[in-house]
Amino acid sequence: MPGDRSAAGKIGAYTRWSREDPTENAARARRGLEQKFRREVDPNNELSEVERERRASCARHAYYQRLALASAKARRSRRGAA
Repeated sequence: MPGDRSAAGKIGAYTRWSREDPTENAARARRGLEQKFRREVDPNNELSEVERERRASCARHAYYQRLALASAKARRSRRGAA
């Protein structure tokens, strides 16, 4: 059942974080996401570092705006279904 899988996932996550500090994993994930944005805007590594960072920043902002829009639509949809 879906609820059982969700509960099992939460148990696993809480068990993991009870044994280790999540800070390093979060930092590694952030670094990976930053690298992803840099690769998206400059796949051939042709831009200057300043321009690559500027464009990566814009790509990151666009990414989070899309997430926010999807979240707002989902909340509106749930409100309408209730």
